[in-house]
Amino acid sequence: MKTGTFVCSCADTCDIDLEDAREGVQGVDVAASSQMLCGDGLEGMEAVIEEHELDQLVISCPEPGVQESLRETAADHGLHPDAVEFVDQREGAGWVHDEGPATDKTARLLNAASAGLEHEAFGSDHTEEAGDEVMVVGDPETAVALAEEADVTLVADGEELAGAADLDEVTVERGRPVGVDGRFGEFTVELQAGVTEDCISCMKCLEQGPDDHMTARPVDIEPDAPRGEWEECCPVDAIEVDGVAREIEVDQVVWPAATNQARGGRVGFYTGPVDAGTISAVTSMLGGVSKPDHLDLAMDVCASGASSKVGCNECVEACPHDAVERPRVDEVEFDKTACQNCGACTSSCPTGAVQLSEPSNERIAREVEALMEPTVDDDGGWLFGGSNEGIESPIVAFVCSERAAEALSEFGQRAAAGDDVNYPPILPVNVNCTDTVGEGHVMHALAAGADGVAIVGCGGSCLHSGPDPKAELVDRLNTATRDLGIGKRVEFFAPDREEPAAFEQELGRFVVETLDPSPVPAGSHEATGRIDVDASGTPDGAAVTDGGVAAGSVDGTPPRPNPDFDNHAWTLESVRSILEHVEPERNVIRGLEGFGNVEVSDACTLTPTCSNMCPTDALARDEETADLRFNHELCVNCGLCEEGCVEDAIEVEEGLHLDLLPENNGGDPWTTVFDGEMRECTMCGTPFTSEGSAAKVQEEVGDLVTGMAPDGRNIFEYCNDCRARILFDQGDGPDTGPGGQGSAPGEPGPGANPGEPGSGSGGEGQ
Repeated sequence: MKTGTFVCSCADTCDIDLEDAREGVQGVDVAASSQMLCGDGLEGMEAVIEEHELDQLVISCPEPGVQESLRETAADHGLHPDAVEFVDQREGAGWVHDEGPATDKTARLLNAASAGLEHEAFGSDHTEEAGDEVMVVGDPETAVALAEEADVTLVADGEELAGAADLDEVTVERGRPVGVDGRFGEFTVELQAGVTEDCISCMKCLEQGPDDHMTARPVDIEPDAPRGEWEECCPVDAIEVDGVAREIEVDQVVWPAATNQARGGRVGFYTGPVDAGTISAVTSMLGGVSKPDHLDLAMDVCASGASSKVGCNECVEACPHDAVERPRVDEVEFDKTACQNCGACTSSCPTGAVQLSEPSNERIAREVEALMEPTVDDDGGWLFGGSNEGIESPIVAFVCSERAAEALSEFGQRAAAGDDVNYPPILPVNVNCTDTVGEGHVMHALAAGADGVAIVGCGGSCLHSGPDPKAELVDRLNTATRDLGIGKRVEFFAPDREEPAAFEQELGRFVVETLDPSPVPAGSHEATGRIDVDASGTPDGAAVTDGGVAAGSVDGTPPRPNPDFDNHAWTLESVRSILEHVEPERNVIRGLEGFGNVEVSDACTLTPTCSNMCPTDALARDEETADLRFNHELCVNCGLCEEGCVEDAIEVEEGLHLDLLPENNGGDPWTTVFDGEMRECTMCGTPFTSEGSAAKVQEEVGDLVTGMAPDGRNIFEYCNDCRARILFDQGDGPDTGPGGQGSAPGEPGPGANPGEPGSGSGGEGQ
């Protein structure tokens, strides 16, 4: 693919040096500039496209109307419209910064856009079929409006509908909704009424019952109606004042009086006042919905649980739209129809089981690295650097593409209109929402050499997460950066479009008073999104890995490969890069949720529960020594081993323990967390179970099987094969073997038991 970059000064209204900005563009086939690209420079741009046979364009132009015109021009020359990327050199640079920083920032933005274009994902759609059945609660006008296109059921909800007109095409149901389960296309609404479906609408109850507590269309009785003899008047015994429940299945629900809590963010469930937008939304989803597929799933590496035990629950807790749920206690499920593309689940997932399709973590990483690469001139020297001419303190800013981006654009327009707006030149990376940003993104930006990271979001009016949604993340990461020895480096900002001075002051305070120059050189780090292996297959400053997680279980079986740029491996790679340039303040780096250290008490009996349940193979038992071994690189702090341990012997501590990494552990990613001792068969000498497991089983069931073995032998001293020979008299065999002594005559000798060690239940089973 051949890429061309075009820089425009928007009729010299942008305070940038066109020649320097053009020279600062890197990694493209051709770079050109113009004072007015959409005017006098358009013919020249077309000539460059043809001469260099360009396939992709990166253009500095923030104006939507001009962007559309330039896309059409590119299409006229055979380019796909999506192969054109635009950057904001005007509102985001030339109108709000001095010439030097604005020029430097423009070049970096063009480089980042070019890098991002190379990693843009191909779009795919998620389709979910549904029917045309819509339930409307207590709103006959809405029911009538929808009945032209939908199969509408109107639930009276205590309203008298006898005088309502135009309900001929609407199915009227008695009752009041008391609960809505399910989701788009498969809602189940529970109704409760004072009259059963046996009602024949003879009106006797209305003649004799309390007038203020009854309706004629449909015939129904309020739950608080006074009791009396009138209840006996019904000829078909249909009166049930205490209430009778039934369920109706529909595809969408319109319930204006319901609360947002009842709706729970479910697509196809509408609450609050109904307007034309609501009607349009309902009708547009009749028959089903097709929308962009925002998520890439790799559920085989999910750490949500196992064996009916709950493990990692981060995505369920993080999603603000109820698009993630647990259909079973040990499994999570994603509702792609309800997904709003905020990225909350993806930034919280430690294993990469769920990642955003666009922008992918790799695309974000490449854009950050391009932004952090100092611009160079034609001779290879720094174009800006070490002076006031360029960006002195590079700050990577993850900017919400909704209200935060709109606020920054507004600041630029105010500056162009004469307002005094000039804030520090942050380097923006547009994200769907600040929920997209996790510890992997921030630590990578710092590893790339950023002096600081600004997370720029909506704040108190956030459309997704509520007030200051990243406060907890910022606190955790600043703890981690302090422990790493680089001080506070992260802050959250919520710019108000009406108060640019407040944003300028807060950002300036962060840059001037909080940040020192980073000890990590800018532009020297390129992330792989995994923990790499050298050509020999052995650790090269890290553990053996396969696709994002450390490889090599104790018994040599390969691990579960995680997708590249999963948060755990990406964060660990970034921390390692930072540690090449600093001395950490602590051995344990706190604040990193995706890392845990397992501690095992003496209560451990070496049952294989923890190693069998561990979703990342971070725990394994050495079959030769019976030791329980732990791989800190693999542990994602899901807590499943702690939850599933039958002896309550395991405790997981959050944090990255540097001394447990292989580079600080003699190259070995594994550490022994419990010293086991194998019991050898008295007859044949074969190790067959751990001493701890054998002792525990003998203590619990030994009395139940006393006397089953002949000659007073201790049945717990024998392996499966030898135990069978003793119990079923399949030859005398020696009482001793290479491994030890048999039981002496008169020694307590419980017999065999199906649950004892080595039998396959209750112990390990060899």
